Amino acid sequence: MKVLYFDCFAGISGDMTLGAMLDLGVDKEAFLNEIAKINVEGFSIDVSKVKKKGIAGTYVNVKIPHEHHHNHDVHDKKHHHHAHRNLHDVEKIINESKLTQAVKDLSKEMFIKVAKAEAKVHGVDIDEIHFHEVGALDSIVDIIGTAICIDMIKPDKIISSPLHTGKGFVKCQHGMMPVPAPATLEIMREASIPFYAKDIEKELVTPTGASIVATIAQTFESMPEMVVEKVGYGAGKRDMAIPNLLRVSMGDLKKNSI
Repeated sequence: MKVLYFDCFAGISGDMTLGAMLDLGVDKEAFLNEIAKINVEGFSIDVSKVKKKGIAGTYVNVKIPHEHHHNHDVHDKKHHHHAHRNLHDVEKIINESKLTQAVKDLSKEMFIKVAKAEAKVHGVDIDEIHFHEVGALDSIVDIIGTAICIDMIKPDKIISSPLHTGKGFVKCQHGMMPVPAPATLEIMREASIPFYAKDIEKELVTPTGASIVATIAQTFESMPEMVVEKVGYGAGKRDMAIPNLLRVSMGDLKKNSI
């Protein structure tokens, strides 16, 4: 049984997830060929090797000339640079692409989770939600890119650790918000995801990261008994007291721990 284990000791974001998948061995050229099937111009993807606290990982930077550059802390951006798309706009981009149906379905499921959470937090109808941060093209690429990678790996099961959210406050579209951001907390609540905060006064779990793991992980627990065959490290943008990395292990789950 092919299993992916997401070790979210430094949280999870879209760019960290993409980095971990490519670091794990997803074919870069095949991935870039698939992501090019989105009918959207104006983005490029830069994949590089970086080190965080001495650990080598892969950093994926989605470059957008007209929409502000990607950052691990999704909220910490100049928001007037963003195109504010609603769920219909995002679903249109996905539906009109030449991606496989499995990738389209998984991508839409992730975006619906964010839209529902934002709608509940702001007390409005889901159709009124405009994705400020997550609607930006870089986050669209992160979510669809993750769906492509999962479809290429085709794991039998995905397990995640509890999420390390960080703590404190973060600046976002509506002003200063507590960490985890309200939409992130709502996504984790809705999916019954266990989480914790330690000493890092940063936003470690972004709404994009929360929606990804809420959609793809079947359970949230300590690493099960498994034989690990490959390990991938996806890097975030920051340098912190702990390595700003998402660690994903791929291997075979022992039958007695299923």
